[in-house]
Amino acid sequence: MSKRVTIVLDDVLIKKLRLRQAKLIQKSESHVSFSKVINGLLQNNL
Repeated sequence: MSKRVTIVLDDVLIKKLRLRQAKLIQKSESHVSFSKVINGLLQNNL
């Protein structure tokens, strides 16, 4: 089950995450949410 949480991210980190999101959108040609990018990275690295 998903829960909504609030976190504070550095501007540099947000820029890197947005770039990764843009690359995923280009590859998939569909919608990729910012949350999906963060969740994917956390699942792969934890």
